[in-house]
Amino acid sequence: MQRQKSRHSKKYYLIIWMTAGILLMSGALGGCGGEKNSPEQSSNDTAKGNRDATAEVLHPEASGEVAYGTDQIAIDASHASDGYVMLNYTGTNEKVKFQIETPEGEAYTYLVTKNGTYIVYPLTQGSGTYQLTLYEAASVEENLYATAFTQSIDVTITDEFVPFLAPNCYVDFDENSKAVKKGEELAAGCGSDLDVVTNIYHYVIENITYDEEKAENVAYGYVPDVDETLSSGKGICFDYAALMAAMLRSQRIPTKLQVGYAGEAYHAWISCYVDEIGWVDNMISFDGKDWSLMDPTLAANNDDDTVKDYIGDGSRYIIKYTY
Repeated sequence: MQRQKSRHSKKYYLIIWMTAGILLMSGALGGCGGEKNSPEQSSNDTAKGNRDATAEVLHPEASGEVAYGTDQIAIDASHASDGYVMLNYTGTNEKVKFQIETPEGEAYTYLVTKNGTYIVYPLTQGSGTYQLTLYEAASVEENLYATAFTQSIDVTITDEFVPFLAPNCYVDFDENSKAVKKGEELAAGCGSDLDVVTNIYHYVIENITYDEEKAENVAYGYVPDVDETLSSGKGICFDYAALMAAMLRSQRIPTKLQVGYAGEAYHAWISCYVDEIGWVDNMISFDGKDWSLMDPTLAANNDDDTVKDYIGDGSRYIIKYTY
């Protein structure tokens, strides 16, 4: 998997200010390779309104150079430097979990829902030692699990953006995805990444309805299906965030799908990296009722202290997991 485009190292921040007058827009609800452009070329193209809307999809692969496991467990870490590992479970246990412990000791636990095919799991917490463990159910009734395999790997991430451009188990898409095609359509004619974000945001909030029944009955281990969300026109916050992330990643805009707490509610939202601005935390956020996109006119002139003045102690959004 190759890095797709260069990024500016200097980072600024957009202020997140959740009151009327600051927000530009809000809507009520109910993923290797590519040519790199120089910063100068990108700036010139943007100024002319010539942003290339052609979708680009990275291709994670289990190439077998670095592999671990057993007869029934195959973990491929050949491309861990690109921010992912792949798992193929072929056993017969009825309930299996895959856990990735990050260099900081945080545990990301996934319910393995597919058998006999490689699934992409992201390494989103940078370089360091990751512990990979597969658990099989010892007693489903008592929710007891036994370790079937464990392996530590030392990872050096070569490009901080690639993990947030590639498809993975929760942001799953390829060239044939309807979401990718729709993202390409929405990006056509845009002059900047921020314009693309705005178009995709508006499309999703205006065409996808919040599924309250699904939200009340969603099962543990639920995995978003971006094309199903697009086709059905409804979903929960996880679906909204995954759909937006797939569209933006396929447009070469690094996007983090983040899960955590908005106040006391458990929700999902996205953060994006926008050229000449940097990582914009909580760029498209959800408070349990409304989705919001902050005012882009507030970009580029705000330091960390100013941001803190607006968002207070940061307790509104507490990130638990990043995918």
